[in-house]
Amino acid sequence: MSVSSAFRRQLEGYSLTTAEILYRMPDHPHLLQSFVWQNHDLCPDFPELRRFLAFWQDSIEGRLHAVRVAHSRLIRPAELRAVNGEFHLH
Repeated sequence: MSVSSAFRRQLEGYSLTTAEILYRMPDHPHLLQSFVWQNHDLCPDFPELRRFLAFWQDSIEGRLHAVRVAHSRLIRPAELRAVNGEFHLH
């Protein structure tokens, strides 16, 4: 049985990361445009996102204004809840 590379990365600690990138339009620098990037990345250093932002600054004309990051671990311990009562049926 083959395990997908995305699942393997999750077991290694990668989590789903979403970044909203606000950048200035090259022809109209007073206007901001939004771009959403999503990938699996390691929190809190985010090497994949940093690599993408370095590529952006080197290759894309739109100057970065702000980056908002959200992430969620897809694989985590199960949440347990204490039960206060017990019901018996027959």
